[in-house]
Amino acid sequence: MDNSAVKYYFLGIGGIGMSSLAKYLFDKGHQVMGYDKTPSTITSMLAAAGISILFEDKVALIPEEFNNDNTQVIYTPAIPTDNLQFNHFIEQGYLIKKRAVLLGEITKESTVFAIAGTHGKTTTASFLSHLFEAAELKFTAFLGGVLNAEKSNLIQKGTEYTIVEADEYDRSFLQLFPDYGCITAMDSDHLDIYGDQAEMEKAYTEFSKKVTEKLVVAEGLPLDGLNYAVGTEVEYFASNIRKDSGGYYFDFNTPDQTFKEVYLNAIGKHNLSNALGAAALMHAAGLNIEKALYGLAYFNGVNRRMEVFKLNEKTLIDDYAHHPEEIKAVFETVQSFFKGKTNKVIFQPHLYSRTKDFMDDFAKILSQFDQVVLMDIYPARELPIPGITSQALLDKIDNPNKRLISEKNFISTVEETGADLIVILGAGDIGVKVQKLKNKVLNEI
Repeated sequence: MDNSAVKYYFLGIGGIGMSSLAKYLFDKGHQVMGYDKTPSTITSMLAAAGISILFEDKVALIPEEFNNDNTQVIYTPAIPTDNLQFNHFIEQGYLIKKRAVLLGEITKESTVFAIAGTHGKTTTASFLSHLFEAAELKFTAFLGGVLNAEKSNLIQKGTEYTIVEADEYDRSFLQLFPDYGCITAMDSDHLDIYGDQAEMEKAYTEFSKKVTEKLVVAEGLPLDGLNYAVGTEVEYFASNIRKDSGGYYFDFNTPDQTFKEVYLNAIGKHNLSNALGAAALMHAAGLNIEKALYGLAYFNGVNRRMEVFKLNEKTLIDDYAHHPEEIKAVFETVQSFFKGKTNKVIFQPHLYSRTKDFMDDFAKILSQFDQVVLMDIYPARELPIPGITSQALLDKIDNPNKRLISEKNFISTVEETGADLIVILGAGDIGVKVQKLKNKVLNEI
């Protein structure tokens, strides 16, 4: 069968990882369509490109041309097991693959740069994409976020190299074939999959052994590889660091030379570390890092990753942070770059299981903001867990300026606050609500 005749049906096509694969295959000339539960900015982007999307889980809506032998069904682990279309394709004996398997197959023939880690994957992969573009390399990148400069999570500049995010959820990253790898963090997460931290670390060790060429790892991780760090002298490190209002100047030290006065157009020490990881990986691979480093000065950021914008004279920070360590990194950035401003955090917890596993850690870091607002837990793929609610988390927060709001009060809570700085955090549909605020800003310009 002619390979170009293969059709692809994506279950959960609006997911950030699914959508880039769908667009990639569509651009290659395949027939592509899919299902998702709700419309979003991502599904609108796909529809604008010409990809059909269903928003009702009905088997009868699947077009006849996708009900035949040359259709491959791609699904995300977030699809619930009672999804009618999912079960229809299984019962009919279709070739069904997880997203990670398809990503591994697509990228296997190129030189693969894989970014793994419980935090920082998307930003580090985006920095690496930006460095590759500055060096004029021929690459394709499948990103877990939308690069602001490209307005896309799929970057297609050639086929010699591929940049991918190596997702630890459901051990997906073990389906990849990385030539070069970077591991940014290994904090405890996804305990619904792994059970405990030790099992998760075993999976990361297994992933690290799949890297055939060079592996760079954040300093302090119990893995064999070239280390990178901010301020600590290891194989790759940043020194002489000083910040201005928009980012950092630093010296980038490699095992064989130092690049002086590099400027990074991004705030937050965690982002400096992410940029360092990307630069270290590129240097370890023997690529032209000198030309690329200049590109960090005009990095335009990633959607919902430490994005700063203004609304009615107030400063808003929007970030995907959904783990206590990520919220801690955001808080430290606020303390460093916005000292003296009264801050309010609005947090939408993501997953009942994560809220249960890190309830005390969430409470501890959220208590440090001046004002705390919680929204209901975003369940994603999960069913409720008795006793695990946003109210239970709120009760543990040691701060008198705290409250729980409903979804419908989100916009008014932002607009009517007395705080100078509003920090909006979460990996659920809070991003859709933030987009409405951003659209409001654009409409007023």
